[in-house]
Amino acid sequence: MSEILETVEVSTGADPRYSVIWLHGLGADGHDFEPIVPALDLAGMSIRFVFPHASVRPVTLNGGMPMRAWFDILNLDRDGNVDEQGIRASADQVEALIQRENQRGIPDERIVLAGFSQGGAIALHLGLRRPSALAGIMALSTYMPLARTLEAEASDVAKNIPMFMAHGRQDPVLPIGLGELARDRLQERGHSLQWHAYDMPHAVCDKEIDDIGAWLRSLFGHDEQAR
Repeated sequence: MSEILETVEVSTGADPRYSVIWLHGLGADGHDFEPIVPALDLAGMSIRFVFPHASVRPVTLNGGMPMRAWFDILNLDRDGNVDEQGIRASADQVEALIQRENQRGIPDERIVLAGFSQGGAIALHLGLRRPSALAGIMALSTYMPLARTLEAEASDVAKNIPMFMAHGRQDPVLPIGLGELARDRLQERGHSLQWHAYDMPHAVCDKEIDDIGAWLRSLFGHDEQAR
């Protein structure tokens, strides 16, 4: 198993029954989305939010400056070289966090893998390739990494995973077209997903937080009713 990344954890109740592993974007850290949890309106659900810190590494596009990053950014060319080794290594680290949640009593079917920007790219990469289905995948303001390998590597169960995808119409960092391309590829493969576009830049807005909360309640609330 890969080394366990340092994490920030917030629980909405005692003895969590569900987990959300939420990956930050380039240059941020696990505290980035911590303040959002109270705004998700998850009263009555005991959910552990796990916000890992990505490793510090040099980022080529930023002049080799070391920062927290899930993988190196080599260029802005959609069809250019990508840090495949870094993507796969970070996916292994996040898989180790999923397995730790399993050991803490949370099975895959009660775990959501979420991420923003670079973190969303890892969430898509790993969530679609795991042999066991998660409760859901949330990909915010992101794109599809290593799309050329998806057909060969996607798991058979991936098409049954609920997905929430969102993007800002005025995103200057990752233009919304990249998110739409990922959405279209997934829909062509038969994935059922929620797509949301918001009037915002490379960020998260209040309406998006409301929609994320509603989506999480729909996933976990259905499970609660079945107990």
